[in-house]
Amino acid sequence: MSRRMVILGAAFGAVLCGAAAFGWLHVRSQQPVVSFTPDRDAAAAPSAGGSPAAAADRPAPKVAQPAIPQPAEPAFAPSAGEVLEFTASVANVNKVASLRLRVGDKTEVRGKEAWHLQAFAHTQNPLRMVFALDDQFDSYSMPGSYASLQYEMHLDERGQKVNSVQQLSATGKDPAPAGASVARVLPGTRDPLGMMQYLRSVDWTRTREVKCPVYDGRKLYEVRAIRTGSAKVSVPAGAYATTTVEIHVYDNGAEMKDAHFTLYVANDAMRVPVLLEAVLPFATARVELVRRSE
Repeated sequence: MSRRMVILGAAFGAVLCGAAAFGWLHVRSQQPVVSFTPDRDAAAAPSAGGSPAAAADRPAPKVAQPAIPQPAEPAFAPSAGEVLEFTASVANVNKVASLRLRVGDKTEVRGKEAWHLQAFAHTQNPLRMVFALDDQFDSYSMPGSYASLQYEMHLDERGQKVNSVQQLSATGKDPAPAGASVARVLPGTRDPLGMMQYLRSVDWTRTREVKCPVYDGRKLYEVRAIRTGSAKVSVPAGAYATTTVEIHVYDNGAEMKDAHFTLYVANDAMRVPVLLEAVLPFATARVELVRRSE
């Protein structure tokens, strides 16, 4: 796994589901920042896809299968102009990267209404001295479902720049505009940024598990998000009561075992993701909310 996967892994982990995620997971020895309480019925309660234990034991369906229907959820919409700022650390090294998520205005893509979602990731010293990364991601996701219509990656890593603009299509037959390509995906596929907004929209008091295909700009994965309990979390932005959501990523039906992600979503009206923890093969990582603004 590359350094880029470490940083974007810990930040898009809940979102990217598979090839990206974000964070610093090293818990300070002085005081724990997470006080976790598991669900009492975690082993027995039914979910959209069965109990978490059963989901872990049975083989995952192939990504090529039809998209799994999701339970109906109440309408949720982020605030246009919302900005979430995060700091990422790996192992004992704090603030190796910054992440900013922004909700733009609604626009139109292929005749459909879409939220313009953006993410900006930058490495910071000391990591920046050996790995300079300045990446931007743009998502155009439909309100309500947050299914992706268009996903863009504007990467600048060690001076090497890559620009990718892809329109997502269930048929692959939709014509692409100049400067873009068409990626064939399953119906209802989300990109990492749309997936994050979708996880915010889920009413976790009523739903234990959701799953869907996620396209990271290069490959299609299946992502399962399972509510496992609640936690009191302290991050630079403050102290929060949160719902704890475990993220499982499947590649062609097989769960990716070399990385594990946990997302903490605030139990308030905006359901802000305040913390993402990532356990990687060679280190632990953590992404913490620094501030929210509009």
